Amino acid sequence: MLRAPIRVITVEREYGSRGGEFAHDLAARLGWRLLDSELVTGAARLAGVDPKLAERFDERLDPWYYRYGKAFFHDPITASFSEDLVFDSERMLKLIREQIVDAAKMGNCVLVGRGAACALSGYAGAFHIFVYATSSAKKDWFERQFPRRAQEAEQELLAQDKRRAAVIRKFYQQEWCSRGLYHMLLNSCVGIDAMIAATCCGAGLCPAAPESVTESSAAASR
Repeated sequence: MLRAPIRVITVEREYGSRGGEFAHDLAARLGWRLLDSELVTGAARLAGVDPKLAERFDERLDPWYYRYGKAFFHDPITASFSEDLVFDSERMLKLIREQIVDAAKMGNCVLVGRGAACALSGYAGAFHIFVYATSSAKKDWFERQFPRRAQEAEQELLAQDKRRAAVIRKFYQQEWCSRGLYHMLLNSCVGIDAMIAATCCGAGLCPAAPESVTESSAAASR
């Protein structure tokens, strides 16, 4: 059965797994567009808000008390406000999803996190990857990045992943680390180059072997 050529790769990642670094290098290797933090700044531009404000909502849910109030507070004045006048994590996620779908239609892009695998689930031509790492590798990464906060490594690594999982569960009703969402799971401990090679082969993006070499190999095996 023929499948559509892969023109979109999504990369979901555990915090500290170097998944973002892998996605950047993969996009550069393929010559494709990278959409990582660009999704956040794009949402800010569409909403007409400061990008620094949008960063506060990146891969986070609104506080429980805000969501409770939004759901049950029925003041006749505020209830009449257009959604376009409110910027919160739900609005930003909707704007990011719009950008993800638009980018997929254009093709030749690598999308990092923010529910891209869920937004493009079943989308022809999309290849979904989840990057993970051992606890020790993630802890080492955190300590190198934030040496003054080394003692907080385990707590912060766990908290970041819990926040990402909660966003996906709330907005897409999916479990963030569910294997069924992804075509490939990659342990970043194998190294970025090996991850890129595995991805290209798995997505059918490896260059075809020269015909002469293939024929020679076939003849030798007879």
